[in-house]
Amino acid sequence: MASSLLLLLDDIATVLDDVSVLTKVAAKKTAGVLGDDLALNAQQVSGVRAEREIPVVWAVCKGSFINKAILVPAALAIGTWLPWLVTPLLMVGGAFLCFEGAEKLAHKFLHKKEHAEDTGRHEQAVADASVDVVAVEKDKIKGAVRTDFILSAEIIAITLGTVQGQPFTTQLTVLAGIALIMTVGVYGLVAGIVKLDDAGLYLSRRASAGAQALGRGILVAAPWLMKALSVAGTAAMFLVGGGILVHGVPALGHAVEDWAKATGGVFGTLGSMGVNAGVGVVAGAIVLAVVEVVGKLRGKKA
Repeated sequence: MASSLLLLLDDIATVLDDVSVLTKVAAKKTAGVLGDDLALNAQQVSGVRAEREIPVVWAVCKGSFINKAILVPAALAIGTWLPWLVTPLLMVGGAFLCFEGAEKLAHKFLHKKEHAEDTGRHEQAVADASVDVVAVEKDKIKGAVRTDFILSAEIIAITLGTVQGQPFTTQLTVLAGIALIMTVGVYGLVAGIVKLDDAGLYLSRRASAGAQALGRGILVAAPWLMKALSVAGTAAMFLVGGGILVHGVPALGHAVEDWAKATGGVFGTLGSMGVNAGVGVVAGAIVLAVVEVVGKLRGKKA
C-alpha cells in the first residue's frame, strides 16, 4: 500500500515537473504574441471615458475567457485526432500575424489622411455628449474580443505545437495554464495601463512635492508608453509570425538555428531575430498585396 502511494506521488511529481518545464517553454515562445496582445488590447480599450475604462477592460477579459474556453478544447481535439494539422495551422497563423503587421504599417504610412480622419472621428465621438456611449463601448468590446480571439488562437496553437506528443493530461494542463496566465496577465496589465493617466492626475494633485512630480512624470510618460507599445506590438507581429514561418520550413529553420549557434552570443541571437523579422516583413507584404488585389477584383465584379 505504502509503495503504491509512493509510486503514485512519484508519477504526480514527474507529471508536474513536465508541466512546469513545458509551460515555461510555451510561455517563452508565446511572449512575442503576448506583447502584441497587450499593445493591441490597450489601444482597443483606450479612449473610452475614464469612469468606463475598467468595466470595458473587464468585459473584454470575460470575452477572452470565453474565447479560450472554445480554443483549448478545439486544440486538444486537433492534437488528438488531427496532429498533422498543427503545423499548417501555425503557418496560417504566422502568415496572418505578418499580414496584420504589414497592414498596420501600410495604413499608417501609406494612408495617413484616412488614419488621421479615423482618429479624429473616434475622439469626436467620445467627446460628443449626444453620441450613444453604450453603443460605442459595445463596438469597442466586440472589436477587442475579435482581436483577442485571433491572438488567443495563435497563443494556443504555439502552445499546442510545444506539447505535441505529450500525454493528454499534460497537454490539457499546459494549455489551460497558459490560457489562464496569458488572460490574467494581459488584462491586468491593460487595466493598469489605461488607468495610468488617472493615477498621474491623482498624484499631481497631492500636497507632497514628490508625489506631484511623480504624477506629472506619469502624465508625460503615459502617451509615450502607448506609442512604444504600438511599435513593440507591430515588431512582435513580424518577429513571431516570421519565426513561425521560418520554423515551419524545416530546412530553413535548421539552417537559421545552426548559423545562430555557430555565431554564438548576442550576434547569433540578433541575427536569427533579424532573419525572422525579415521573413515576417516579406511574407506580410506578399499577403497584403494578394489581399489588396483580391479586394479590388471583387470590387470590380460587384
